Amino acid sequence: MPLLRFDLVAGRTQAELTTLLDAAHAAVVEAFEVPDGDRYQVVHQHPAGEMVVHDTGLGIDRTRDVVVLQMTSRKRTQQQKEDFYRLLTRNLEKEAGIAPSDVVVSVVENADADWSFGHGRAQFLTGEL
Repeated sequence: MPLLRFDLVAGRTQAELTTLLDAAHAAVVEAFEVPDGDRYQVVHQHPAGEMVVHDTGLGIDRTRDVVVLQMTSRKRTQQQKEDFYRLLTRNLEKEAGIAPSDVVVSVVENADADWSFGHGRAQFLTGEL
């Protein structure tokens, strides 16, 4: 936890996807201090014509390498989120060659009652987590 959903233009190799996911996970672990084995990631790949990712007047150019990441998570501090954005773009650029201008992140927050990790229980509420 958190849950990361990646939207990408189709065409990356399995090795490129693995590198991208590993780089993002390292940012999650560092920014939010979650256990390394606590990893939830889903990748959606789209034909190029099905992803329109234009900036809102910031003058940011995008390429085919664009990554749109929606993170669903328990509440995080503003500092944790800012650290995550910085670490994520640093890791993706260093490890996967993805420019920071190609990374868009949206955070959706929820509460402990909004999570079940299996067995039909809300583990944050039951004390299992």
